[in-house]
Amino acid sequence: MSFDARPTDFSAARIRETVQEILGAGILPSIVQAGHPVLRHVAAPFEGQLSDAELGHLIDLMRSVMHKAPGVGLAAPQLGIPLQLAVLEDQFAVDPDVAAVRGREPLPFFAMLNPRYQPVGSGAVAFYEGCLSIGGLQAAVLRPESIRLNFTAPDGTELQRPFSGWQARIVQHETDHLRGILFLDRAELRSISNNAEYASRWAQPDITRARQELGFLPDPTEF
Repeated sequence: MSFDARPTDFSAARIRETVQEILGAGILPSIVQAGHPVLRHVAAPFEGQLSDAELGHLIDLMRSVMHKAPGVGLAAPQLGIPLQLAVLEDQFAVDPDVAAVRGREPLPFFAMLNPRYQPVGSGAVAFYEGCLSIGGLQAAVLRPESIRLNFTAPDGTELQRPFSGWQARIVQHETDHLRGILFLDRAELRSISNNAEYASRWAQPDITRARQELGFLPDPTEF
C-alpha cells in the first residue's frame, strides 16, 4: 500500500512501513509536491518509531535526495513520511556581496528531530525563498533574523543551538514543513515570481528593487 492511500495515518506502524518501503525501493524517491495532504498536517513527533539503523539509513537517503535536488534542507514529509525529522546543509558557493547582505554562511550538515525554535530579539528580515515541494516559484518571506533552536539529535541527545542570518532562515523553513506550513503561507503574495523572472529581475542581494517594482509594502515590518 502506498502512503498516498492513507495520508492521515500517522501511526508508528504505518510510519515504519512507509520508511521501509522507501528504503527498500533501491532508488532515490521523488519529492512530494504541494497539494499532497502530508505537507499540510503536523507531522508525528519522533518517539522511537524507527530503529537506530532505520533512522540512520533514512537520514542518509534524505541527504542524498537533498543533494540531488539540489537544496539546503529537506523534511521527512517531503518524502511522504509524516515524521518530525529534517536534514539541513548549505555548502553552496555564493557571491560574496550576496552572502554579506543575506548573512549567508556555510551550514554544516545536521539532522534534527522534533525541532522547535524561539526568536531571539525583535529583528526580522525579508528575502526571497524557494521550496523543493513548490517547483518553479520564489517569494519574499519575512522571518526572525536570529533564533534559538531546541531539537533532538539522531543519537537521542537533546540540544540547543543559536542560528542567525540565512542559517536561521533554513531552520525555520524546514521546521515549518513539520508543522504543515509551506513558505507561501508566510510569503508576501505580490512578490511571487517564477524562477526565470526571479533570476533575471530580482536576484539582487536584497529585495529593495523587487519591493518597489512589484508593490510590496515599503516597510518590511508591515508584512
